Amino acid sequence: MTQPARVLLVDDSAFVRRATERMLAPLAGVSVVGFARDGEEAVQQVRDLRPDLVIMDVEMPGMDGVAALERIMRECPTPVLLLSSHTRDGAEITLRALEHGAVDFLDKGGAASSMDIHALAPVLREKVWAVLKARTDPLRAPAESGRAARAVDSAPAPAHPGRYEVVAIGTSTGGPRALAELIPALPAGFAAAVVVAQHMPAGFTETLSERLDKRSPLRVSEARDGDAVLPGCVLIAPGGRQMELRRTGGALTVHVFDDPGQLHKPSVDLLFRSVARVAGAASVGVVLTGMGSDGAAGLEGIRAAGGRTFVESARTAVINGMPAAARGAAERDLALDEVAGVLAAIVGAE
Repeated sequence: MTQPARVLLVDDSAFVRRATERMLAPLAGVSVVGFARDGEEAVQQVRDLRPDLVIMDVEMPGMDGVAALERIMRECPTPVLLLSSHTRDGAEITLRALEHGAVDFLDKGGAASSMDIHALAPVLREKVWAVLKARTDPLRAPAESGRAARAVDSAPAPAHPGRYEVVAIGTSTGGPRALAELIPALPAGFAAAVVVAQHMPAGFTETLSERLDKRSPLRVSEARDGDAVLPGCVLIAPGGRQMELRRTGGALTVHVFDDPGQLHKPSVDLLFRSVARVAGAASVGVVLTGMGSDGAAGLEGIRAAGGRTFVESARTAVINGMPAAARGAAERDLALDEVAGVLAAIVGAE
């Protein structure tokens, strides 16, 4: 008989620890084996219990979730699902933790109050199953670069300089860490615009954009409705909303809007289809790590329009769901550390 997945719960609130245990109780094949009240206790419990998954609050007294995560990933790499808040400080801490190896996070702000936390049960259970399947690496801190060009500047010149107008990137679980590696590695003067759909709730993508902007040769920002889509600039779709590209005359702009009918907000398929529609053969699509199949239909649309299409390799994707679903539309699989070099070679720099 298959042994149940062993889960360690870490939160300074006894109420949240017990509520999380109750939310997990209906999951066959999952067993809560321990509790911890702070980061120091969490590190010791991981050493002692060797759980299959750690569910951990990021904001705790003493050793916080980020410090504990760094110790866990260095000493005993284990999949970690974060419990976070969508406050400004909460978003900053959460993104630091994701860059340092946490697989995914659950926004506790989705509950109106701590007493409503049980409303998060369906999302929590879905994320637990996904994170248990994740590929976990030892700690590798993201590059803390400035706006200097990378080694990819020496990539071969494109066969058709200026041919490609837009690079569209779609990702979900594991995406913040992947973007923290990919976006800063694109060279200064990158000759295409970059648009990104990262599955995230409202309140997190602004912080994600600011963190990427500080490290990247390219300018990175959270998209606003009507923003121009320009070479050498990266626009991140706002969390909890949708983004499409539009062409007015010769100019490309983004349209940011609400769409309650869509499961994913932002939707990779929605963004990719609009890129195929307005840029056609001058488009490039890349599907990175993520759970589910969002992006598969959109990448097929880019291929049908004559654009270039790539997916992240199963060798590096934290969750291989989205890349696997889109693989039939891709001309090539790429390890994460190969993506920037290939894009630089295709697109070129001005």
